[in-house]
Amino acid sequence: MHDFTILVLPGQFPTGVSVSRDVLMTAEAVAASVGVSRPRWRICSLNGGVVPLQGGFSIDTTRLPQRERNDRSVWITAGLGLNTAADVDRRLQDPDIIEMARRIRRHVDGGGRIAAACSAVFLLQAAGLLPHKTVTTTWWLGPVLQKMEPTCRVDTDRMVCADGQVVTSGAAFAQTELMVHLLRERFGSELVTAVSRLLLIDGRVAQQAPFIVPEMLASGDELVSRLTRRIEEALPDVPSVEALAAEFCMSDRTLGRHVRRATGKSTSALIQSVRFRRARALLENSRMTIEQVAEAVGYRDPTALRRLVRKITGASPSQNRNAPYSREAALAGE
Repeated sequence: MHDFTILVLPGQFPTGVSVSRDVLMTAEAVAASVGVSRPRWRICSLNGGVVPLQGGFSIDTTRLPQRERNDRSVWITAGLGLNTAADVDRRLQDPDIIEMARRIRRHVDGGGRIAAACSAVFLLQAAGLLPHKTVTTTWWLGPVLQKMEPTCRVDTDRMVCADGQVVTSGAAFAQTELMVHLLRERFGSELVTAVSRLLLIDGRVAQQAPFIVPEMLASGDELVSRLTRRIEEALPDVPSVEALAAEFCMSDRTLGRHVRRATGKSTSALIQSVRFRRARALLENSRMTIEQVAEAVGYRDPTALRRLVRKITGASPSQNRNAPYSREAALAGE
């Protein structure tokens, strides 16, 4: 019996696969020292053998059994290495994805759990597992997933979402947060603490929100791209939603529907994203006070900016300014 099964598909992002393996290898090595049982895990693919990943990497796997009684392992799969809606459409037509989606559905129907990160969440959509679920995925593909599965709630601000038998996480390096979540669920916080110390996992990032680039949320939508540029150019005096809609020759409701369809956010939330990104850049790259930054991005009350920064990053503006180069900064540059 296994606790975890890492599913591997050709072309996956190698970091996601290796992070899954390395976290479980470390947990296996230190489990006895914290008084818990050792995690049992395996790495599987549809046909077994060496599976090529992106960038010339590969990994050896065992064959995923066609049918396995009482498999209560959590199946885990990393990002598929997809960056655009067209990439997603093409990959979902491939026979190996269709077959893996069928296997995943059967595993979940039999009572098992599935965890997917980044673009692999689309594999769960192909398996028919997302209706009426709250999920996340890599933030720039969130609007694409929402269009494909309108009944689910795609929350791209979050790093990890657990909803019943389905666990999802954000962009590729969120695989770390996904593994920590799964390990804590099954083996407790002491093992997670030991693994985190050895691998220097700080666990501070709870959201993808600090890394969202508003323009990329537009997913190629020309109107939303122009709207985003208009908001940036207008800072600090951004017109009201009604005034922006009038500039684009439509009602505010029509504009709101268009923005939500393209980005998954309301027009007001898009404005807030633009303001936050400018504020964070000023905090990190200038000597402006929080009062000056607030004024520069259109907040009359600095307290409102303080609340926004803390809500999105989990830290105060001064902590964001003074924090040394960290995993958050590394992620932001990916």
